[in-house]
Amino acid sequence: MPEKPRFIRHVGMRLQLQPGGRCTCTLAVQDFHLNGNGVVHGGVLFTLADTAMGAALHQTLEEGQLCATIETKIAYFKPVFEGEVVCHGQILHQGKSVASTEASLFVDDVLVAKATGSFAIFKRKTAAPS
Repeated sequence: MPEKPRFIRHVGMRLQLQPGGRCTCTLAVQDFHLNGNGVVHGGVLFTLADTAMGAALHQTLEEGQLCATIETKIAYFKPVFEGEVVCHGQILHQGKSVASTEASLFVDDVLVAKATGSFAIFKRKTAAPS
């Protein structure tokens, strides 16, 4: 990813790409990440997981290829109230058109959620000549 997408900046996460189809996303919990009960919204954790898995895959793609989430499943184990969430994403298997990924989310080295995802791999279609 040449520059950090606006959505990633908006949420406040940081990405660190690692070799071998891995990515770590971190997020310092802020007040706007909390739901009405004072717990980090599940969508925030889902966003971290989906982004880490997609970024892990994206860096392995050939020139002109893109990826997009087909399906993601997440299990939440513990509530998050504060601190820094660290999410490790990695590729489990990469075929020509689909990749399987996983992500583990931690706060203070405690596993708080785990996700798996499938991503489509495809070429960007160019606009038809006018």
